[in-house]
Amino acid sequence: MNKPAILVTGATGNTGRPLIDALLAGGARVRALTRDPAAARLPPQVEVSGGDYATPGVLADAVRGTDAVFINIGALREHAGDLIAAARAAGVSKIVMLSSIAVRDVGDQVLSLGRQHQAVEDAVKAAGADWTILRCGGFAANTLTWAASVRADDVVRFPYGEAALALIAEQDVAAAAVRVLLDSGHAGQTYALTGSESLTQIQQAEAIGKAIGRPVRFEELSPGQFRQSAAEHFPAPVVEDLLKALAGYVGQTAYMTADLEKIIGRPAASYAQWAMQHADAYRR
Repeated sequence: MNKPAILVTGATGNTGRPLIDALLAGGARVRALTRDPAAARLPPQVEVSGGDYATPGVLADAVRGTDAVFINIGALREHAGDLIAAARAAGVSKIVMLSSIAVRDVGDQVLSLGRQHQAVEDAVKAAGADWTILRCGGFAANTLTWAASVRADDVVRFPYGEAALALIAEQDVAAAAVRVLLDSGHAGQTYALTGSESLTQIQQAEAIGKAIGRPVRFEELSPGQFRQSAAEHFPAPVVEDLLKALAGYVGQTAYMTADLEKIIGRPAASYAQWAMQHADAYRR
């Protein structure tokens, strides 16, 4: 039996790297798409493709001969539509997209993140391939942005400490993606992937403290303070999306689903487990 050939975008990122490992373990042939192939440092059995995505032929070469494509629009950005068109032209039979629970199926999109992901979801569905959408909630890895301040003075500085989220570990996203890519029965499905526990951001900071053996306190930033501190790192629409979303999570139990466990057959990792695995990032 021929091994399926799968293109992974965002191959060197938080989700792409464990996904590649899982695909290799599952017997797939893997091609990785990255802007800097020379710096990818992927396993030797992975075929590395890429360069400047705007260069004619780069995306067509990446999809040629593949059976399935994993689309991470955070990595592709404005080139997501071009890759989908290339996949359609190449006759790719399966497309799996990493999307966001910010997308609303009914009514207008409230967040710019939802509008962006919905547009790509629509393109995926129109590509003529079997498609599956994995809409993810908050990524546990996003809290690595707190690492510098935790290392410096054991503080997390962020707005809306009482906002509750069900953060999902990148390994769990990869575990779901590999099953959807390799198994049948997922075509035409949209799954919402979340963690299995609702934790406020204050509780997340406490979990980091337990993982590193030092108390970590949460210092509340006002929205205005956060806009100032985040302006040099993130586009304004991203900052506003985050503030709007976090404000809506205050006083609420985080949105959670059982979709992850249905796909991979086990519960999601806890945030405490994730923090233990990444404790070195927060240690001095």
